Amino acid sequence: MGHRGHSEFRGRPYGPDPTGREAQDRTRIAQLAAKLIAEHGISDWSQAKRKAARQLMLPDRVSLPGDDEIESALIDYHALFGGAAHVGQLRAQREEALRWMQRLASFEPALVGGVAAGWATAHSDILLDLVAENAKAVEFALLNAGVAYRTMSATDGGAQRLYIDTPSGGVRLAIRTAEESRQRPRRDRHGSETARLTAEELSALLESSATT
Repeated sequence: MGHRGHSEFRGRPYGPDPTGREAQDRTRIAQLAAKLIAEHGISDWSQAKRKAARQLMLPDRVSLPGDDEIESALIDYHALFGGAAHVGQLRAQREEALRWMQRLASFEPALVGGVAAGWATAHSDILLDLVAENAKAVEFALLNAGVAYRTMSATDGGAQRLYIDTPSGGVRLAIRTAEESRQRPRRDRHGSETARLTAEELSALLESSATT
């Protein structure tokens, strides 16, 4: 599919706005931030939002879109400009995710984030949620398999995190106890269910997409 001018990128307005102006500005910021994330690999979404607002010459006090709005804008962006390249990239990321989920099957892996939801860019890491009473159990399993990894700072929710650098990109592991995993919110701030795939669900998704 040809790469069309970005003036054609029209996302959906987000949330109620009595005046209409705030929703328009948030949509414009989300659109441009999605473009920056997809094309330039900006991983810090807060930075992408602020940079987009500056490029649009909006005031510092402008209301910035939420991450869920960026996700929606990325889906719109890929639908308009991604074409076969994005479809192939997403499939490769999901296949790589499935391989790691199979390797880590004893930790009840679930695929989350952009690779699960479909808005991942070529720069996106694979995000896996794991269940273990102690992160050391996952570290020992990786060490025994000869997999190099590094530790990362814990998430806001307290999950321990590990990072694996692979030839296909990064794999991030978030490790929670069974109780913490049960308590983790499964819906976003608008009440929509967040993308979360088991290995079986991901395998079925890959099989169905291969036949369409």
